[in-house]
Amino acid sequence: MNLRRIRVVAYKEWREIVRDRLFFALAFVVPSLLMLLFGYGLSLDVENIPLAIVDYDQSVMSRDYAHRFIDSRYFAFQGYAGRESEVEKLLVDNTLRAVIVIPPQFGEKLLAGRSADVQTWIDGTFPFRALTAKGYVTAINAAINVENLAAHFSALTGVQRDAIRDALQPVRLETRYLYNQEVKSIWSIAPKLIMVILMLSPPFLTALGVVREKESGAIYNVYSSTLSRGEYLIGKLLPYVGISIINACALTTFALLLFGAPFKGNALFFLLATVLYVICTTGIGLLVSVVVNTQVAAMVGTAIVTVVPAVLYSGMIIPIPSLSAVAAVIAHLLPGMYYAEIAMGSFLKGVGFAALWPDLLILSLYACALFTAGFLAFHKRPKN
Repeated sequence: MNLRRIRVVAYKEWREIVRDRLFFALAFVVPSLLMLLFGYGLSLDVENIPLAIVDYDQSVMSRDYAHRFIDSRYFAFQGYAGRESEVEKLLVDNTLRAVIVIPPQFGEKLLAGRSADVQTWIDGTFPFRALTAKGYVTAINAAINVENLAAHFSALTGVQRDAIRDALQPVRLETRYLYNQEVKSIWSIAPKLIMVILMLSPPFLTALGVVREKESGAIYNVYSSTLSRGEYLIGKLLPYVGISIINACALTTFALLLFGAPFKGNALFFLLATVLYVICTTGIGLLVSVVVNTQVAAMVGTAIVTVVPAVLYSGMIIPIPSLSAVAAVIAHLLPGMYYAEIAMGSFLKGVGFAALWPDLLILSLYACALFTAGFLAFHKRPKN
């Protein structure tokens, strides 16, 4: 293994990257652009749900009930409607996502100690949002019921409302959110976006970089040279590993400064894990480049083996425990899940090597296995 030869190959590859403006943009601009687009465009928070209220009762009780929803940060009140037919078309064109229909004699029934039915319409085209909105409505309605019951029995018995409220709720649920106290989805998404983008960009660049020489015929210079397979592959991959590490630093900066995600872990441990993950994903690009011979095939092949695993089998959108048995096995066979665990642990949980060493070890084994497979699959002499 000649270090001078490796430096020469790496320098040549770097010059090729810098000289090609499109390739340079793919290397440095696209990852940051993806982080901005996904970071600002992807949100799992369900807030400001457009809401209208149809109040047939027009009583003090119905207005108090309506204001519980109007004053909530989870709903964006769009106004009252005179009848249900007015809001139906607004639900169809997505102007509204929820409607509260308060029936006649609502206040009269409550004052008499009887139950009153309230109808809720929720747009179910997005099930996750619909179920979350239903949870908000149920929680607000439950709080109103406790207040009304406390007021009613206090008027009948003269007992303080607080005492009746305590009796109606003998068990109180106190919820404490750990690690992400403000329950912001972007704090969870931003670290995982680093994982996704580093699964997409390095393999794409590496596959194109190697296949480009095959397509142009420049690879025959390598075949006829005294370079060994190891010298060529290490020199070829070094610029892409370096570019990806620079991109990882930029993506981490975006997560911290633009999206406000807290970083509670060890920076050196996270950097080490990132380098290993980049070597893994670069190795994926190397394997793809060995199999295909054109840049179009390299792009398609890389997209197939990186996009779906990065999004569906890494915990990015669907938690790993929620996957089916087969999907969970697939997730455990891919490096994205392990790096996502490290990223989440470093950003939100503040854990390091003591808790995440198994994930780091698996990334190390994965990096060695991928480079070894690429080394064995790459032949110094073309096959006829």
